Amino acid sequence: VQLQASGGGLVQAGGSLRLSCAASGRTLSSYGMGWFRQAPGKEREFVAAISQSGSNTNYADSVKGRFTISRDNAKNTVYLQMNSLKPEDTAVYYCAASTYYSGVYYPRGMAYWGKGTLVTVSS
Repeated sequence: VQLQASGGGLVQAGGSLRLSCAASGRTLSSYGMGWFRQAPGKEREFVAAISQSGSNTNYADSVKGRFTISRDNAKNTVYLQMNSLKPEDTAVYYCAASTYYSGVYYPRGMAYWGKGTLVTVSS
């Protein structure tokens, strides 16, 4: 499956962005999905996860209450709504697919990756 993340950009602190991850090649409904991010000089970190049906979600503590992951299997797309953005949210954001759902994903456990989209939050 090929994944393409989009929706990144420059936003002021306190603002919002919505990232999209569109899939092609295979139906996305077979995969648990995750969002990760990587800030300059730091390791890639887990942000959010969603189960195949969308009935289960989980978030990193750093984004809980501010970010929402969702999916539309009919559109083969996963979303990450990011509200109340902070400068420390600045990173390249990646979507990834897994053959199973886990409340917390690790990069090594993901089967497919999309190219990232840059989110920059100014103070």
